[in-house]
Amino acid sequence: MEFKGEPSGGEGERNDSERERDAQGAVADQGERWPAPAESHPSGPTMKQLPESEQPREKMDKLGAAALSDAELLALFFRTGTSGINAVEMGRRLIQRYGSLNGLSRCTVAEFQQEPGIGPVKAKELAALFEMGSRVAREKFRNVPVDSPEAIYELVAPGLRNQHREILQVVLVNTRHGLIKIEDISVGTINESLAHPREILRPAIAHSAYAMVLVHNHPSGDPSPSQADRQLTRRITEAAELVGIKILDHLIVGQESDEHEAYFSFREMGLM
Repeated sequence: MEFKGEPSGGEGERNDSERERDAQGAVADQGERWPAPAESHPSGPTMKQLPESEQPREKMDKLGAAALSDAELLALFFRTGTSGINAVEMGRRLIQRYGSLNGLSRCTVAEFQQEPGIGPVKAKELAALFEMGSRVAREKFRNVPVDSPEAIYELVAPGLRNQHREILQVVLVNTRHGLIKIEDISVGTINESLAHPREILRPAIAHSAYAMVLVHNHPSGDPSPSQADRQLTRRITEAAELVGIKILDHLIVGQESDEHEAYFSFREMGLM
């Protein structure tokens, strides 16, 4: 019995060697149209395959945590890599992409999840890890007066220097200029709609602060104040006087270079 469309004659009598040659040809044709099999791209060494001197845990046992590179510290956190790269290489690629641990620390949970190998749980853990480090860095100011532009800069710069968007914060202090809290007010270009006086003063009132410092960053790196910065400073200072809150300074955080300083202080420049 023949099915409709079945080859007839000598086609059904072809020998095994002919069929094998045709099969190989079909595979070769496929290879031109589709990516090569995964095994043709050898994966990098796993953590266990690295020399012992390059394995973060063993290195830490011998030399301590301070001897580890930023990528190696991240590798200890990740534990395993992804897509043919080990955890150290995964950490190294993140550092290269964001420029530093500080740059990486400013990622949101959603941004972490966009990175290969970082799922929802690991993204939350990583964000919590960086937040913990940020709080540790600020702890010393609990007992040290925040009473100068230099002190304010040291307090807020780690979180603002590498931001790609303008962030307005208020630093709240008590009568001894001890730190009460740092609170974000707005993210984005600072204008009246994003930085209304009542939104800026609300945290100071809620926490019974004696005084506050306005702080924001310039992603360009140049901390020179714009006309909008000057207007905002004047309006907030006037509004704060009405409710009995002192505005000690307005600090703009930039990036130190040959062209400009790392920050601009309205108080230092006699503009307050």
